[in-house]
Amino acid sequence: MALHIGVDIGGTKVLAAEVAPDGSVLRTARRTTPGRRVDVALVEDALTEAVLEVADGRPVDGVGLAAAGFVDADGERVMFAPHLPWRGDPTRSRLEARWGTAVVLDNDANCAARAELALGVARGQRDVLMVTLGTGIGGAVVLGGTVVRGRNGMAGEFGHMQVVPGGEPCECGGSGCWEQYSSGNALVRHARTRMVALRLDTTTALEELCGGDPARLTGPMVTEAAAGGDPLALEAFEVVGGWLGVGLANLVAAFDPQLVVVGGGVSAAGELLLEPARRALEESLVGAAHRVVPAVVQGRFGPEAGVVGGADLVRDRLRASSR
Repeated sequence: MALHIGVDIGGTKVLAAEVAPDGSVLRTARRTTPGRRVDVALVEDALTEAVLEVADGRPVDGVGLAAAGFVDADGERVMFAPHLPWRGDPTRSRLEARWGTAVVLDNDANCAARAELALGVARGQRDVLMVTLGTGIGGAVVLGGTVVRGRNGMAGEFGHMQVVPGGEPCECGGSGCWEQYSSGNALVRHARTRMVALRLDTTTALEELCGGDPARLTGPMVTEAAAGGDPLALEAFEVVGGWLGVGLANLVAAFDPQLVVVGGGVSAAGELLLEPARRALEESLVGAAHRVVPAVVQGRFGPEAGVVGGADLVRDRLRASSR
């Protein structure tokens, strides 16, 4: 069987995976993202290590790279990445030469949308919005069954829409961006702030999970505590889910989709996140009582959507080039 590898690089982790044509993830490798204030070579070293681990000595037929950044219209360069050091770098050609195989590059949310459209919960739908919640927020627009990339290749950068003028500073250089209020980082920040502010006399699940040190709190800890009914963790999801719904209302008003798919690592929380998001969407959407409000659903592939979509993209490109 041909070996197609998808690689998803975000603000905190690199995930590489061997992906079968049906979307099954057969083998994975993970690395920590070196950060955005390091040399680009360190990031590409981490990608290379993950790809080599997945390949395990086998020849690789192609790699689809899903990058958390602004990818140009030609799919050659990562022009800007809020959480990574790429700034107009010729990423695709450089990695293709380094790995000795075909490499295809696109934005991570576009790849996630491709996975859900071809093999997941959006299969058969024509007009879909994809929103991914991880370190930040990614997004993709599907119109007429096709992922729309825009003139510069940068459509769908929803996370950096300003929702609060003069609000929380963002790593993109702006302030008040949507991802500062609804993302993995926002979830943890809210929970930490509330823990410090309340200084509870009784031990909560959140305190037990982080050993009483809010600085050690992580997103999965907040999700675990919320699933167990911890009130502070549930409050964090209520706030972050509410902001998710407010942002979705603006996007639904603009694009009028059939379906909204929520993916990314934070989507693993399921209804803890989606239920308050749906409520806020209906409350915030203009004319909600006079239209069909799209369903908001959890993606099939969760945090693996980027690698599944990346592998599907390179497989499709290779198939098209062989005709």
